[in-house]
Amino acid sequence: MIPPEAVIPMIVAGCAGLVFGYLLRFLFSLMSKNSLENKAREVVMNAEKTAEVTLKDAEIKAKDIMFKKREEFENETKEKREEFRELEKRINKKEDNLDAKVEILERKGSEFKQKEIQINNKDQELNRKLTKANTNLEQQKKELHRISGLSREEAKKILLARIENEVDEEASELIKNSIEKAKNTAEKEACNIIAHAMEKCASDFVSNNVVSSVELPNDDMKGRVIGREGRNIRAFEKATGVDLIVDDTPELVVISSFHGVRREIARLALERLIADGRIHPGRIEDIVNKTRKDIAQDIRETGEQVLEEVGVHKVHPKLVEYLGSLKYRTSYGQNVLQHSIEVSSLAGTIASELELDESTARRAGLFHDIGKSVDQEQEGTHLEIGAKIARKYNEKDVIINSIEAHHECDVEPSSIYTVIVRAADAVSASRPGARRDTLERYIQRMEKLEEMANSFTGVSKAYALQAGREIRVMVQANEVSDKSCPKLCRDIAKKIEEALTYPGEIKVTLIRETRNIEYAR
Repeated sequence: MIPPEAVIPMIVAGCAGLVFGYLLRFLFSLMSKNSLENKAREVVMNAEKTAEVTLKDAEIKAKDIMFKKREEFENETKEKREEFRELEKRINKKEDNLDAKVEILERKGSEFKQKEIQINNKDQELNRKLTKANTNLEQQKKELHRISGLSREEAKKILLARIENEVDEEASELIKNSIEKAKNTAEKEACNIIAHAMEKCASDFVSNNVVSSVELPNDDMKGRVIGREGRNIRAFEKATGVDLIVDDTPELVVISSFHGVRREIARLALERLIADGRIHPGRIEDIVNKTRKDIAQDIRETGEQVLEEVGVHKVHPKLVEYLGSLKYRTSYGQNVLQHSIEVSSLAGTIASELELDESTARRAGLFHDIGKSVDQEQEGTHLEIGAKIARKYNEKDVIINSIEAHHECDVEPSSIYTVIVRAADAVSASRPGARRDTLERYIQRMEKLEEMANSFTGVSKAYALQAGREIRVMVQANEVSDKSCPKLCRDIAKKIEEALTYPGEIKVTLIRETRNIEYAR
């Protein structure tokens, strides 16, 4: 039996154990609750982070899609804009063409109206003259009837018989004139046929000496060479003095001129313009001037090379230029520079065989045709011009005499070297195929045309084109007015008619141009 004093401590201990157990349980429950809340927070935070990342990915994808769509839209819009621009250009071009055609039609309509008015006026004038003639005829019939005392029918018969006789006489005269005209025409046609046959026979040769061809990268370049309303081709022809022929030959244009230096300058300048691509009047003038300087340099270098080749030294620089320019000069179809080199070599060989001074003979042979370098610009024979040049630049008398007496002329040979040069010149010129006189006569005719045009006051330049079928004359604007241009053009044509004999006709084109230049500073 438990004593009473022990029961109370046991009860107290039991209560304390119950309280302690309850407290432990309560603490365990609190700890479990806090752990769950922390996990919940972590889950929520992870969910929020996942949602934020997902949202950002979605935004990025949406932006990429929007950027791609915008780029596609801009590309499509750009293509449409290009199409619209091309369409607008074509429409503008068609509008320009239509405006030009409308202007042409209006001009032609105006011309037709004027011609119609002129025809009506002439018709009225003819009617008046016919009425007057009928009136005069009736008066004459009445007067004839009154004077002769014949009846109307008798007078009519006499008048008809007289008219019939007059008509017979006029018919006979008309037939006679027709026969004479037919004879003259037949003779002229025969001459034309012969000239045409001669032209065909010489075509291959002449084309190689007065024509140069320039290849184009494509046929579209022809339009750029011609320019708007032909301004580029006119500027090119004016600057170079040649005739530029643009025909249906694919990817090719032809430069025509009897002057070799002009033709070479034009050929090089056109090739440079085509390579450069910028073709307009200002650029054409700059390129032509630069090409002209380059050709002058080439002429000097050619002269120096020839002197070195032949073995001639101590030559005046101006004579070197004259010698080099013979590279672009032909005589009777023979290149004058090559001919001079041949004559120099032959003369040196002959002098060597005769135990004479070979260097003097070579020098005389080389310079014997030096006058042909400028005989197209100066008056006189190449003998006179060459001797004048040699005197000017202090050549020896034996060289001067060889120049002015190497042909049969008034000047007699004064040394054996002149006779040697004559012989060498004859050998070089007379070898088979060396010369043809067709080109020489052709060039002389071209020079005569230009000379006659240049003889008029106010003319600055004149160029013979189209194988002498056309001459283009440039006049100075400060000396020749617009009103006097037609008269001057007619005077030039009249002088050509009186001085030259030629088949067909020669077209005279007179050009007067003014330029105003200012500088903005």
